[in-house]
Amino acid sequence: MSTENEGAVPSEARPPTGAQPDSAAASASGAQTPDAPPPAPATPPAAPPPPDFAPTVASAGGPGHPQQPYESPQSPQATQSGYPGGEPTGPGHPGGESTVPGYPGGEPTAQLPPYAAAGHGSGSSGGWGGPPYGGGGDPWAGAGTGTPAPKRRTGGLIAAVLVAALVAGGVGGGIGYWAAGRDDTASTTVSAPGDAGALNRKPTSVSGIAQRALPSVVTIEAQGATGEGGTGTGFVYDKQGHILTNNHVVASAADGGKLTATFSNGKKYDAEVVGHAQGYDVAVIKLKNPGDATLNPLPLGKSSNVQVGDATIAIGAPFGLSGTVTTGIISAKDRPVASSDGGGSQASYMSALQTDASINPGNSGGPLMDAGGNVIGINSAIQSAGNGGGLGGESGQSGSIGLGFAIPIDQAKRVAQDLIKTGKPVYPQIGVQVGMRETGDGATIAQTGNNGSDAVTPNGPADKAGLQPGDTITKLDDTVIDSGPTLISEIWQHKPGDQVTLTYKRAGKEHTAKVTLGQRTGDK
Repeated sequence: MSTENEGAVPSEARPPTGAQPDSAAASASGAQTPDAPPPAPATPPAAPPPPDFAPTVASAGGPGHPQQPYESPQSPQATQSGYPGGEPTGPGHPGGESTVPGYPGGEPTAQLPPYAAAGHGSGSSGGWGGPPYGGGGDPWAGAGTGTPAPKRRTGGLIAAVLVAALVAGGVGGGIGYWAAGRDDTASTTVSAPGDAGALNRKPTSVSGIAQRALPSVVTIEAQGATGEGGTGTGFVYDKQGHILTNNHVVASAADGGKLTATFSNGKKYDAEVVGHAQGYDVAVIKLKNPGDATLNPLPLGKSSNVQVGDATIAIGAPFGLSGTVTTGIISAKDRPVASSDGGGSQASYMSALQTDASINPGNSGGPLMDAGGNVIGINSAIQSAGNGGGLGGESGQSGSIGLGFAIPIDQAKRVAQDLIKTGKPVYPQIGVQVGMRETGDGATIAQTGNNGSDAVTPNGPADKAGLQPGDTITKLDDTVIDSGPTLISEIWQHKPGDQVTLTYKRAGKEHTAKVTLGQRTGDK
């Protein structure tokens, strides 16, 4: 696994070898006779003529200094598997992001065109403010071309240069005297005003929210009984020492493994799994001996009030970099996501909050916060660019491409309460088995269930409402159902005992039915 960009490294320009031509060729506008003395002027000239030469500047791309194109490093071809882009998770692979099966393999990457290095070539004006006297030729014309400079007379040239130097010196001296008269230090630097109030960040700023939240976010290290493990994130849920995180972060340590939680101040505590829900991808752990740990629960918001475009702040330990803060917006809500940890376990389903805040392996279990500093979700999965197939394993890890998914906190809070009370999750259900691979037309109830069981549970909620094998469910309340995972994700947004309206098709005709949700306790 690597997140390093690999691309062409521009070659280093090498100095030329051997004799080099004079690059100071200047434009000659008239021939002078070297042996004939100039006639004596009738009257002294008011000023010596301006020089007919120009200073030379070697072109950056001239001989001996070849231009090297800069090639932009190519984006890495990331792979997607299972839970989008995540660290290997689930039993044997905790920590990191899960991957999302069923989502196409992300965005293609392309080689950026090379950027030509900027060359400092010829200009439009001579080095003395204009073309040299006598012909208007470009004084920079021969620079860097390799053309030898013609030999010139220097009799009157020294005087011209001397006058120019004296004039320049006089102007500089005048400016220096004026500056010294106004500022004894003669400094050209500018200092910013020492406004201490500017450093007092508002509590509602990203910096203010991060300062309050970071002490309540922990980095979780999980190690299974056989030595496998990984890193993820969690956050303080209550003052009793419960910490909320993802199931796939801690699953390997749930049975005889080792679990630690490290706070932002560097203090590390042993922890244990209180309960975990594989289907929801939610888990609760607890510090064994909190001792002097400062337990300030993060405030929980309401994910039902979130709107697309709301600002988001994600905190976690991407690739083990604890205390990383990133920002973005809510890109979408009620996004059906089926994810897996790549360890052969059953998938998790969520009607997720989608965000473009940068989320990477190790962010799993960390808080997704709103602009008020309230937790609105638990970061759980990312979509990765890559082959689009497979389930999340080591080879499937990749960096963020701006498609992150979080479990809505309204659902996670309900699951956490069940886990703290009983150690087991409770799932609402309608009592049917549906196809999980067909998409687009709804969730179709299977003709027969797994292992010869009934596809519609006898005397279950759907059976009581009159649904039959072969019916295609197209809506749950006002939410369009396009697949089996979408149906499960929407049902699990509710509580057992809630009443929902199902719209379904049978023999081409549309029907509706009111269904009171039943329940199932524990993971199968």
